[in-house]
Amino acid sequence: MEDIICVKNLRKVYRMGDEKVVALNNINLNIKKGEVCCILGTSGSGKSTLLNMMAGLERPTKGEINIKKYRIDKMNEKNVTKFRQQNVGFVFQSYNLLPNLTALENVAMPFIFAGVPKSKRNKRAIEMLTAVGLGDRLNHRPNQMSGGQQQRVSIARAFVTKPDIVFADEPTGNLDTNTTIEIMELITKMAKENNETLVIVTHDEETAVYADRIIYVRDGNIERVVENISKDKIKGE
Repeated sequence: MEDIICVKNLRKVYRMGDEKVVALNNINLNIKKGEVCCILGTSGSGKSTLLNMMAGLERPTKGEINIKKYRIDKMNEKNVTKFRQQNVGFVFQSYNLLPNLTALENVAMPFIFAGVPKSKRNKRAIEMLTAVGLGDRLNHRPNQMSGGQQQRVSIARAFVTKPDIVFADEPTGNLDTNTTIEIMELITKMAKENNETLVIVTHDEETAVYADRIIYVRDGNIERVVENISKDKIKGE
């Protein structure tokens, strides 16, 4: 498999008054097309900063971020936003659904920015919501759904445009154990079926077991990388 994300000598330093806080220290990481990769670490380890850098949401202090051969760290805000719209999906811990919109409208939202006609974007959104088991919740708003259902809407929205990469930041952080299992099985299944790269950031080792490869991050450094050959056994397959 070819590399789709290449991070070279990545460093991020935040200034807090007169002090410097090193969030990432010379990170080198390659992620392959179609890989399910988990970045695992405790709070403050730098894992979310690394995801934000790869997604173009923050600028590095030093280093390179290449996605599909594009240097996104060199793009201006307009171009990197367009790049994300065309290539990237997001799943967040807090779901990030618009409260006044229905499930259907939330999932169809990415197509609005792309100028897709309403009938076509709604058709695709209905397909995705049905695929995540919410075909009977199309017109429900977030406050009418459980946390697990809201995260399924978030997953449908992330995958609806068939992006090359989906970034998932603590996707099960607000969910109970049974719902966590359901969500992780769903999100990894969808990524594998479409040969999409899934990058999961978590502090939870039970979430990490669903990945092909686990990147352990500590104090802004990659501590070790583990090929997760036991993942099928852990999931009972």
